[in-house]
Amino acid sequence: MANSPQAKKRARQNEARFAVNKARRSRIRTFLRKVEEAIASGDKTAATAALQAAQPELMRGVTKGVFHKNTASRKISRLAARVKALA
Repeated sequence: MANSPQAKKRARQNEARFAVNKARRSRIRTFLRKVEEAIASGDKTAATAALQAAQPELMRGVTKGVFHKNTASRKISRLAARVKALA
């Protein structure tokens, strides 16, 4: 357990950041799931719209430090390729 005032404050800050980051990560996963569901249904227009909505959310996660830039780029790239492959 934290003993010094500095360590106690840092523990409080870590809890707060964890809650914010968890909510942000959950929100991003929801956007990604919507893209996956649209791809699974075979609806190209819905998948394209869902992907366009998910891209800025993912990149916002990068700027907020939730995801690494390459991870987000890889996810976007792979989803875009799958959406493009829909007939």
